[in-house]
Amino acid sequence: MYRKSLAPLRILVRKVLSAWERSRPSTSYSQSGEDLIIRFIFNALRIAKPSYLDIGAYHPIHFSNTYLLYKNGSSGVCVEPDPQLIAAFRGKRRRDICINSGIGVGREATADFYVLSTKTLNTFSRSEAERCAAYGQKIEKVIPVPLVTVNDVLSQYGKPNFISLDIEGLDLEVIKTFDFSSFRPEVFCIETLTYTEDKTEVKVNQIIDYMKSKDYFVYADTYINTIFVDRAAWSGR
Repeated sequence: MYRKSLAPLRILVRKVLSAWERSRPSTSYSQSGEDLIIRFIFNALRIAKPSYLDIGAYHPIHFSNTYLLYKNGSSGVCVEPDPQLIAAFRGKRRRDICINSGIGVGREATADFYVLSTKTLNTFSRSEAERCAAYGQKIEKVIPVPLVTVNDVLSQYGKPNFISLDIEGLDLEVIKTFDFSSFRPEVFCIETLTYTEDKTEVKVNQIIDYMKSKDYFVYADTYINTIFVDRAAWSGR
């Protein structure tokens, strides 16, 4: 009799806990909370476990736009040219395909990769590396790294639902090589702010204009990164 009287209370407690679990704030692993916005978008699109292509992945967890998706059961392809950084992915992101390569914009097989004292600023762009060095960054070494094109990666592994792009100074050049007619991810997150140490950073509006020309609209902008959504996918949600 006593146990039966507690049954409605147990049901109520389970409902309250379930509602709290759904509404409680999540931890963000991105630089400025981008992953929480991205997850919200995919929930709205009813894509439970979006696949991804993370270009310039840097770290499997920290400053990652894809780790929250990975934690929630997603998987994808992570491309990172630094051989030391990619090693961490193979231990922490076992469901992901990890590629130790750079993304090229031509047919070159290799390119010089500039490793800086702050690893988030590593780049294939000599001018970008030298610009960072002018702010006090040290170019620790220059190493040859193999290149693949973004369309080669997409052809091999398929269209992802989400692309994160952060390659320090070459983002626009890479996005211009993207074959939107064959591959059309629902969501992009692209770094659209230049790095400086003297507060003279500049928003790269050419990237925003180019994505708009491909019929992606700006869903959110965290100043550092801009999140774009395919207009047709959003209209059809």
